[in-house]
Amino acid sequence: MLEHGTNYWGTSPGDPIGTELAAIDSSFEKVLAADPLYWSAAQKKMVLAWLERYDARQAALRLRVLAVAGDLAEESGAKDASTWMRAELRVDKGAARAQIKLAAQVAKHDLVAAGLAAGEISQDKARVVTKTLADIEANPIATTEDLILAEKLLVDYATRLTAKELQVVGRRILAEIDPARFEDAEAKALLAEEERALQKTALRVWNNGDGTIGFDGVLPVSIGARFKTQVEAWAQPRKQRLVAKGAPLPPWERLMGQGFARLLETIDPDALPHHGGDATVVNVVISLEELRKELGTAMLGFDEVNGHTISAAEARKMACNATIIPWVLGSDGQVLDAGRSSRFFQPIQRKALRLQQKCCQAEGCDMPPEWCDAHHLTAWALGGKTDLKDGVLLCPHHHRLAHAPGYTHERLPDGTIRFTRRP
Repeated sequence: MLEHGTNYWGTSPGDPIGTELAAIDSSFEKVLAADPLYWSAAQKKMVLAWLERYDARQAALRLRVLAVAGDLAEESGAKDASTWMRAELRVDKGAARAQIKLAAQVAKHDLVAAGLAAGEISQDKARVVTKTLADIEANPIATTEDLILAEKLLVDYATRLTAKELQVVGRRILAEIDPARFEDAEAKALLAEEERALQKTALRVWNNGDGTIGFDGVLPVSIGARFKTQVEAWAQPRKQRLVAKGAPLPPWERLMGQGFARLLETIDPDALPHHGGDATVVNVVISLEELRKELGTAMLGFDEVNGHTISAAEARKMACNATIIPWVLGSDGQVLDAGRSSRFFQPIQRKALRLQQKCCQAEGCDMPPEWCDAHHLTAWALGGKTDLKDGVLLCPHHHRLAHAPGYTHERLPDGTIRFTRRP
């Protein structure tokens, strides 16, 4: 309950700040009560433009208050106002401290503060500008005059660019101010940044224990950009096919994950490095009993400590597209057969399949051949041969079905493959 004579900002009605906030709140309530469904396009544009400007102006007010909010910290005995914001406003301390840090930076730069207050630049752009100006302050070559001119230029750019575009401009703002003095320095800084990036390069891979492998990592920009482009090249066809069919699109992250999986599946084993004189291979250990079962399991790797359990169907699917050595064991663990390394269909064979089959051979599927796998109709792991008579193009979806125990498939007289769910 509020005390008599106070509003929920803790001020009395006679307080001019409280009165103005109450007026703003009242006006906002009236606009919120209206239904945008019945607004004209012009009204919607007006409201969105006003909100963008209002967001900047309210950010300016918040930052101005936070810049002088030391007394809030004194009341709670905290290091800064973030503790009060956490307790009273339910703002995470990390976010609160980021706002307090930005408030201190904006307070140092009058043009940035004025641009925010006028609603001409957003808080995100103010963060980009102040970060760039902080870097310039730390630059031993830059002068006070450079800093002043950089602020003017960046605030001007901020009225015409997005935050990301402004960030790009900010990296070269000193070179724009004085090319002769800063371009060489910029080149040296880039070389140093690239060297640091190489030192930061890392990759972690772990087993989630739920049938998936997790990974994260850091790559230099030059390598990371290539990686992103290559994954997108495999992800985009899926998106385009779904759009063409009018099907709903899955999350982009899933499309990218599927694209990355396809990228790995299509790497030519012959192009991989050699270990101990032999090409890189994947070892799959499976018992003779499991090999004969439709729902058998196999070990990807030599043992449970260093490997992962997969289905026999997945092992057979891998045999189509990866160099694997299947180790078939008897009941007592004796090696009955150390299978030959399987191979991809050779490039000339894939070209012949593309000429013959034109698209995915699953009944009703028209996935183009460049996005299909060359599949062994008789599984390679079960003695199938890598030849044209035994080869068929299947898209990734139907290739998985071809190895899935829940489906059977047959080749029709016209050469297409019909899949049927098992009863």
